[in-house]
Amino acid sequence: MAQTLRDILDAAARGVFPPADGGTTVVPQHGRRDAGVIAFTAHSVVFTDEDPRWIRQALRAADCDPLAAAMNPRFLTALLDRTGRASDTIDLLVVGSPLPGAPPLPLTELADPNHPRVVSSRRRRDDVRVWTVEGGVLVLGRGVAGRLEVAVEVAEDLRHRGLGRRLMTAARHLGGGEPVWAQISPGNARSLRAFQAAGYLPVGSEALLSVR
Repeated sequence: MAQTLRDILDAAARGVFPPADGGTTVVPQHGRRDAGVIAFTAHSVVFTDEDPRWIRQALRAADCDPLAAAMNPRFLTALLDRTGRASDTIDLLVVGSPLPGAPPLPLTELADPNHPRVVSSRRRRDDVRVWTVEGGVLVLGRGVAGRLEVAVEVAEDLRHRGLGRRLMTAARHLGGGEPVWAQISPGNARSLRAFQAAGYLPVGSEALLSVR
């Protein structure tokens, strides 16, 4: 049976990755909203509904180390032009295993669907839920291939006190037994350190192509 993107992500969350053979796997999109590329160690996965033959040709046209071709700017630009989609950056992809019990801080779930964090998160995710605590916001929603994704926000005057790390840890308690994923800009070293301190492990890099 052919692998789906969700199959690949579920395996990666368990620490089982595609073979480090320098290859590229092309799979269909899980849904219309999300296309893109995930680069694991020495293996990339392109998830798109474009013709796989065109993808292979464009990878060769990137004219670079095959290990880097799927994240090469030439290939990504060609894919963006071909699909008419938009992309912001290449993110680091991390995942946290589920934790039992209640979160380690008093969270209040928001029921207001018009809250700014709900509105902004719905552009990228489904089934969005939002919790707040003094000085912080925690968002969970279904993103790429239905995986559970987290985003946090901490008030400027409360940063450097560990609140972000506690919110990220809380997400692992709130996931209902599922792994929790996050995308982090590699330049956002402060966020990356907080996710690592909260027990999230790096999986690969991701270039997400969104419908304009």
